[in-house]
Amino acid sequence: MLELENISAGYKNKRVLEGVSLNFPKGKLTAVIGANGSGKSTLLKAIVGIIPRESGRILADGSDLSALSRRETARRIAYLPQGRSVPDMTVGQLVLHGRFPHLSYPRRYREADRRIAAEAMERMGMLGYADRPLASLSGGMKQNAYIAMALAQDAEYILLDEPTTYLDISHQLGLMRTLRGLADGGKGVIAVLHDLPLAFSYSDLTAVIDGGRAVMSGSPLEVCRSGIISRVFGAELVYDEARGQFGYAYPPV
Repeated sequence: MLELENISAGYKNKRVLEGVSLNFPKGKLTAVIGANGSGKSTLLKAIVGIIPRESGRILADGSDLSALSRRETARRIAYLPQGRSVPDMTVGQLVLHGRFPHLSYPRRYREADRRIAAEAMERMGMLGYADRPLASLSGGMKQNAYIAMALAQDAEYILLDEPTTYLDISHQLGLMRTLRGLADGGKGVIAVLHDLPLAFSYSDLTAVIDGGRAVMSGSPLEVCRSGIISRVFGAELVYDEARGQFGYAYPPV
Protein backbone atom coordinates (compact mmCIF):
# COMPACT_ATOMS: atom_id res chain seq x y z
CA MET A 1 0.00 0.00 0.00
CA LEU A 2 1.21 3.49 -0.91
CA GLU A 3 -0.19 5.79 1.78
CA LEU A 4 -0.34 9.59 1.63
CA GLU A 5 -1.02 11.28 4.94
CA ASN A 6 -1.91 14.99 5.00
CA ILE A 7 0.39 15.96 2.12
CA SER A 8 0.90 19.65 1.33
CA ALA A 9 3.30 20.69 -1.44
CA GLY A 10 3.84 23.29 -4.14
CA TYR A 11 6.26 25.49 -6.05
CA LYS A 12 8.27 28.22 -4.31
CA ASN A 13 5.65 30.51 -2.74
CA LYS A 14 2.64 28.79 -4.29
CA ARG A 15 1.10 25.88 -2.42
CA VAL A 16 -0.74 23.54 -4.79
CA LEU A 17 -1.65 20.56 -2.61
CA GLU A 18 -3.37 21.05 0.72
CA GLY A 19 -3.70 18.21 3.22
CA VAL A 20 -4.08 15.35 0.73
CA SER A 21 -4.62 11.91 2.25
CA LEU A 22 -5.03 8.96 -0.13
CA ASN A 23 -4.26 5.25 -0.27
CA PHE A 24 -3.07 3.44 -3.41
CA PRO A 25 -3.21 -0.35 -2.97
CA LYS A 26 -1.09 -2.90 -4.77
CA GLY A 27 -2.93 -4.96 -7.34
CA LYS A 28 -5.20 -2.04 -8.18
CA LEU A 29 -5.34 0.54 -10.95
CA THR A 30 -6.18 3.94 -9.47
CA ALA A 31 -7.22 6.76 -11.81
CA VAL A 32 -6.44 10.25 -10.54
CA ILE A 33 -8.81 12.78 -12.09
CA GLY A 34 -9.46 16.49 -11.76
CA ALA A 35 -9.81 19.68 -13.74
CA ASN A 36 -6.78 21.37 -15.28
CA GLY A 37 -4.58 22.95 -12.61
CA SER A 38 -6.15 20.99 -9.78
CA GLY A 39 -2.83 19.49 -8.64
CA LYS A 40 -2.83 16.03 -10.22
CA SER A 41 0.67 16.22 -11.71
CA THR A 42 1.97 17.93 -8.58
CA LEU A 43 0.65 15.01 -6.57
CA LEU A 44 2.74 12.49 -8.51
CA LYS A 45 5.82 14.71 -8.32
CA ALA A 46 5.41 15.08 -4.57
CA ILE A 47 5.21 11.30 -4.17
CA VAL A 48 8.55 10.70 -5.90
CA GLY A 49 10.24 13.72 -4.31
CA ILE A 50 10.63 15.94 -7.38
CA ILE A 51 8.69 18.58 -5.45
CA PRO A 52 9.49 18.80 -1.73
CA ARG A 53 6.63 18.28 0.68
CA GLU A 54 5.76 21.05 3.12
CA SER A 55 3.97 18.68 5.47
CA GLY A 56 2.72 15.13 5.80
CA ARG A 57 4.33 11.82 5.07
CA ILE A 58 4.25 9.08 2.45
CA LEU A 59 4.58 5.41 3.31
CA ALA A 60 5.40 2.68 0.81
CA ASP A 61 4.57 -0.69 2.35
CA GLY A 62 5.09 0.86 5.77
CA SER A 63 8.42 2.58 4.99
CA ASP A 64 8.54 6.39 5.21
CA LEU A 65 9.86 7.65 1.87
CA SER A 66 11.51 10.64 3.55
CA ALA A 67 13.92 8.21 5.23
CA LEU A 68 14.93 6.65 1.89
CA SER A 69 17.47 7.85 -0.65
CA ARG A 70 16.35 8.81 -4.17
CA ARG A 71 17.81 5.53 -5.40
CA GLU A 72 15.95 3.49 -2.77
CA THR A 73 12.72 5.29 -3.62
CA ALA A 74 13.25 4.46 -7.31
CA ARG A 75 13.47 0.79 -6.42
CA ARG A 76 9.94 1.03 -5.05
CA ILE A 77 8.29 3.58 -7.33
CA ALA A 78 8.61 4.07 -11.10
CA TYR A 79 7.44 7.42 -12.47
CA LEU A 80 6.64 8.29 -16.08
CA PRO A 81 6.01 12.05 -16.46
CA GLN A 82 4.07 13.70 -19.24
CA GLY A 83 5.76 15.67 -22.01
CA ARG A 84 8.99 13.67 -22.01
CA SER A 85 11.75 14.62 -24.43
CA VAL A 86 12.92 11.82 -26.73
CA PRO A 87 16.52 10.89 -25.88
CA ASP A 88 18.99 9.96 -28.60
CA MET A 89 19.16 6.25 -27.81
CA THR A 90 17.74 2.92 -28.84
CA VAL A 91 14.78 1.20 -27.23
CA GLY A 92 17.10 -1.33 -25.62
CA GLN A 93 19.27 1.39 -24.11
CA LEU A 94 16.22 3.19 -22.74
CA VAL A 95 14.81 0.07 -21.11
CA LEU A 96 18.19 -0.76 -19.55
CA HIS A 97 18.04 2.64 -17.83
CA GLY A 98 15.29 1.16 -15.70
CA ARG A 99 17.89 -1.03 -14.02
CA PHE A 100 19.99 1.92 -12.84
CA PRO A 101 18.55 2.03 -9.27
CA HIS A 102 19.63 -1.58 -8.83
CA LEU A 103 23.25 -1.17 -9.92
CA SER A 104 26.08 -1.20 -7.40
CA TYR A 105 29.38 0.59 -7.86
CA PRO A 106 30.90 0.52 -10.43
CA ARG A 107 27.62 0.98 -12.25
CA ARG A 108 27.87 -1.61 -15.00
CA TYR A 109 24.99 -3.63 -16.33
CA ARG A 110 25.14 -7.30 -15.40
CA GLU A 111 23.80 -10.20 -17.38
CA ALA A 112 20.83 -10.32 -15.02
CA ASP A 113 20.03 -6.66 -15.81
CA ARG A 114 20.07 -7.37 -19.55
CA ARG A 115 17.84 -10.40 -19.05
CA ILE A 116 15.31 -8.40 -17.00
CA ALA A 117 15.31 -5.63 -19.62
CA ALA A 118 14.75 -8.16 -22.41
CA GLU A 119 11.87 -9.72 -20.49
CA ALA A 120 10.29 -6.27 -20.00
CA MET A 121 10.60 -5.50 -23.72
CA GLU A 122 9.12 -8.87 -24.61
CA ARG A 123 6.17 -8.28 -22.31
CA MET A 124 5.48 -4.96 -24.01
CA GLY A 125 5.98 -6.36 -27.51
CA MET A 126 9.12 -4.26 -27.99
CA LEU A 127 11.88 -6.88 -28.04
CA GLY A 128 12.03 -6.81 -31.84
CA TYR A 129 12.61 -3.05 -31.67
CA ALA A 130 15.50 -3.14 -29.19
CA ASP A 131 17.96 -1.74 -31.73
CA ARG A 132 15.59 0.86 -33.16
CA PRO A 133 16.19 4.53 -32.31
CA LEU A 134 13.49 5.72 -29.94
CA ALA A 135 12.85 8.77 -32.15
CA SER A 136 11.84 6.52 -35.05
CA LEU A 137 8.86 5.03 -33.22
CA SER A 138 5.22 6.07 -33.22
CA GLY A 139 3.71 7.66 -30.11
CA GLY A 140 2.10 4.42 -28.99
CA MET A 141 5.30 2.44 -29.41
CA LYS A 142 7.31 5.07 -27.54
CA GLN A 143 4.84 4.75 -24.68
CA ASN A 144 5.29 0.98 -24.69
CA ALA A 145 9.06 1.45 -24.57
CA TYR A 146 8.80 3.72 -21.54
CA ILE A 147 6.49 1.28 -19.78
CA ALA A 148 9.01 -1.47 -20.52
CA MET A 149 11.63 0.72 -18.82
CA ALA A 150 9.33 1.03 -15.79
CA LEU A 151 8.88 -2.75 -15.74
CA ALA A 152 12.65 -3.25 -15.89
CA GLN A 153 12.89 -0.95 -12.88
CA ASP A 154 10.98 -3.71 -11.05
CA ALA A 155 9.18 -1.24 -8.79
CA GLU A 156 6.05 -2.20 -6.87
CA TYR A 157 4.28 1.03 -7.85
CA ILE A 158 4.06 2.65 -11.28
CA LEU A 159 2.99 6.31 -11.56
CA LEU A 160 1.97 7.67 -14.96
CA ASP A 161 1.07 11.27 -15.74
CA GLU A 162 -1.45 11.50 -18.60
CA PRO A 163 -0.12 8.41 -20.40
CA THR A 164 -2.84 8.44 -23.09
CA THR A 165 -2.15 12.02 -24.26
CA TYR A 166 -1.48 12.27 -28.02
CA LEU A 167 -2.41 8.60 -28.60
CA ASP A 168 -5.18 7.60 -30.98
CA ILE A 169 -8.10 5.66 -29.55
CA SER A 170 -6.68 2.28 -30.55
CA HIS A 171 -3.41 2.95 -28.71
CA GLN A 172 -5.30 4.46 -25.75
CA LEU A 173 -7.32 1.28 -25.34
CA GLY A 174 -4.23 -0.87 -25.78
CA LEU A 175 -2.36 1.13 -23.14
CA MET A 176 -5.24 0.91 -20.66
CA ARG A 177 -5.41 -2.85 -21.17
CA THR A 178 -1.68 -2.98 -20.44
CA LEU A 179 -2.08 -0.97 -17.23
CA ARG A 180 -5.03 -3.16 -16.27
CA GLY A 181 -2.82 -6.22 -16.75
CA LEU A 182 -0.02 -4.74 -14.63
CA ALA A 183 -2.45 -4.10 -11.79
CA ASP A 184 -3.92 -7.58 -12.10
CA GLY A 185 -0.36 -8.89 -11.87
CA GLY A 186 0.12 -7.23 -8.48
CA LYS A 187 1.55 -3.79 -9.29
CA GLY A 188 0.09 -0.67 -7.76
CA VAL A 189 -0.70 1.47 -10.83
CA ILE A 190 -1.59 5.16 -10.39
CA ALA A 191 -2.47 7.06 -13.57
CA VAL A 192 -3.50 10.68 -14.06
CA LEU A 193 -6.16 10.59 -16.76
CA HIS A 194 -8.34 13.15 -18.53
CA ASP A 195 -10.72 10.90 -20.44
CA LEU A 196 -13.30 10.15 -17.75
CA PRO A 197 -15.14 7.25 -19.45
CA LEU A 198 -11.78 5.61 -20.20
CA ALA A 199 -10.55 6.18 -16.65
CA PHE A 200 -13.72 4.86 -15.05
CA SER A 201 -13.98 1.84 -17.33
CA TYR A 202 -10.52 0.47 -16.54
CA SER A 203 -9.77 1.56 -12.99
CA ASP A 204 -10.49 -0.18 -9.69
CA LEU A 205 -10.42 3.09 -7.76
CA THR A 206 -10.88 6.72 -8.70
CA ALA A 207 -9.41 9.63 -6.75
CA VAL A 208 -10.82 13.09 -7.43
CA ILE A 209 -8.55 16.12 -6.92
CA ASP A 210 -10.13 19.57 -6.78
CA GLY A 211 -8.35 22.77 -5.81
CA GLY A 212 -5.36 20.85 -4.47
CA ARG A 213 -7.47 18.66 -2.19
CA ALA A 214 -8.57 15.05 -2.45
CA VAL A 215 -12.35 15.49 -2.39
CA MET A 216 -13.32 11.86 -2.96
CA SER A 217 -11.85 8.41 -3.48
CA GLY A 218 -13.77 5.25 -4.15
CA SER A 219 -14.86 2.76 -6.77
CA PRO A 220 -15.69 4.20 -10.21
CA LEU A 221 -19.39 3.48 -9.66
CA GLU A 222 -19.40 5.17 -6.24
CA VAL A 223 -17.69 8.27 -7.63
CA CYS A 224 -19.94 8.35 -10.69
CA ARG A 225 -23.11 8.21 -8.60
CA SER A 226 -21.93 10.67 -5.95
CA GLY A 227 -22.55 13.80 -8.02
CA ILE A 228 -18.94 14.96 -7.57
CA ILE A 229 -18.23 14.78 -11.32
CA SER A 230 -20.88 17.35 -12.12
CA ARG A 231 -19.55 19.71 -9.44
CA VAL A 232 -15.87 19.39 -10.37
CA PHE A 233 -16.09 19.13 -14.16
CA GLY A 234 -19.43 20.72 -15.00
CA ALA A 235 -20.34 17.54 -16.90
CA GLU A 236 -22.46 14.53 -16.11
CA LEU A 237 -21.05 11.02 -16.18
CA VAL A 238 -23.49 8.12 -16.26
CA TYR A 239 -23.24 4.36 -15.99
CA ASP A 240 -25.14 2.18 -18.44
CA GLU A 241 -25.92 -0.94 -16.41
CA ALA A 242 -27.17 -2.89 -19.42
CA ARG A 243 -23.90 -2.39 -21.29
CA GLY A 244 -21.64 -2.09 -18.25
CA GLN A 245 -20.11 1.13 -19.59
CA PHE A 246 -19.49 4.69 -18.44
CA GLY A 247 -20.17 7.66 -20.67
CA TYR A 248 -21.03 11.33 -20.76
CA ALA A 249 -24.66 12.41 -20.66
CA TYR A 250 -24.65 14.90 -23.49
CA PRO A 251 -27.29 17.65 -23.24
CA PRO A 252 -29.63 18.00 -26.24
CA VAL A 253 -28.51 20.38 -28.96
